[in-house]
Amino acid sequence: MSNQRLGGIHALLIASFLLTQGPVMAQSADAVAAVKSLVSGKRYKQIVADMDANHQRVVDENILLQQVPAPSFSEGEKAKLFAKLLRESDSSLEVSIDEAGNVLALRRGTDSSGDVQAIIAHMDTVFGVETSLEIKREGTRLIAPGILDNCRGLASILAIVRGMKAANAITKSSILFVGSVGEEGLGDLKGVKHLFGTGAYKGRIKLAIAVDSGFPEQIVNVAAGSKRYEVKYRGPGGHSFRAFGTVSPAFALAEAASLLSKFKTPAGTTYSIGVIGGGTSVNVIPSDAWMQVDMRSSSNADLKRLEDDFVAAMKAAAATENSVRKGRVEVDIKLIGDRPSGRTESSSRLVQVALAASVSQGWQPKEYAASTDANIPMSMGIPSITVASGVGNFNHSPREYLDIEKSQSLRALQVTLISVLDSAVLTNNND
Repeated sequence: MSNQRLGGIHALLIASFLLTQGPVMAQSADAVAAVKSLVSGKRYKQIVADMDANHQRVVDENILLQQVPAPSFSEGEKAKLFAKLLRESDSSLEVSIDEAGNVLALRRGTDSSGDVQAIIAHMDTVFGVETSLEIKREGTRLIAPGILDNCRGLASILAIVRGMKAANAITKSSILFVGSVGEEGLGDLKGVKHLFGTGAYKGRIKLAIAVDSGFPEQIVNVAAGSKRYEVKYRGPGGHSFRAFGTVSPAFALAEAASLLSKFKTPAGTTYSIGVIGGGTSVNVIPSDAWMQVDMRSSSNADLKRLEDDFVAAMKAAAATENSVRKGRVEVDIKLIGDRPSGRTESSSRLVQVALAASVSQGWQPKEYAASTDANIPMSMGIPSITVASGVGNFNHSPREYLDIEKSQSLRALQVTLISVLDSAVLTNNND
């Protein structure tokens, strides 16, 4: 696509941006002006032109990364590949893999303070190594485990790195591009907890943008905290016929699940039983039965109330089973995941520019709550958001898909790009 054509598209998007301010979530005049100025600049247009010319490479790298299994705690091979692709995208990056397994790529800015802003996409998926990674195509949709969540985030970082190199973009802030580990499930945000808590960049990251999901109209500025528990009931077990009447961990577990299913929670507070196990054979009273439970809320107080009620219900289920059968069931309630909540205020420039960026690319944006890598910096008071760089849906399911229709794909990439360049302060946009 010619630069003239790209300029025409930008003009139409900016016009749409200004005309649609009323119906969408309001952005500040400063944010609107900042985005308008950024997207009309020379360097920005050069970056987008590079993304356009190399869009098939973005798709190919997305697929290449998706084809490497990377369940939480097993991201090593994908980390090596992502590090290699970063070096190929810009040889000036300082690329390494830290003690936790995160891939780090530093792009230096003009500020010599040592502070950085972090752009983070997680490498792990919820799918086990045995899961088929075959890709199915339906029109412009790629359907496969992990194709969206979060290989699109990784591929978008590569596209931004290449575009900035091609345009010789200079930023005031140094940018730390991160492929994180342990974002999903029992990974419990392992990678970013290390990055912000004990890693080499501890105390130096002043702003963070997580790149995740497939909804460019959702700007995540509220971190939904979560508590994850494994509840295990244990009993004497026995033969299903001869030991009939003995306490059963399975019945205790069923009672616990039933009690939990009846909980009423306020808006924004949720719970789910994700995994259940136990027993050895159909003709055996099991000696153990267990489940893993996820509870979330954007309110620390509501989450604490839910957690307290949950623990009480799990104990009550054991007491009920012990009262109706002989023997005794014991219950072990173990915390296996703890994600803090947090918020970046709507009035912050980071949120305002992200909202304006979404509008500028044709979406009707809204602020949103979710549990992502941004939970950790938000909980620490570091300005942070999560944005999408692609369009897709059905994360964590066999129906997961990414839509690679080019014009839409480029617009989604630019929601992330605008947020990155504004926060890093692109200094030579009009040179």
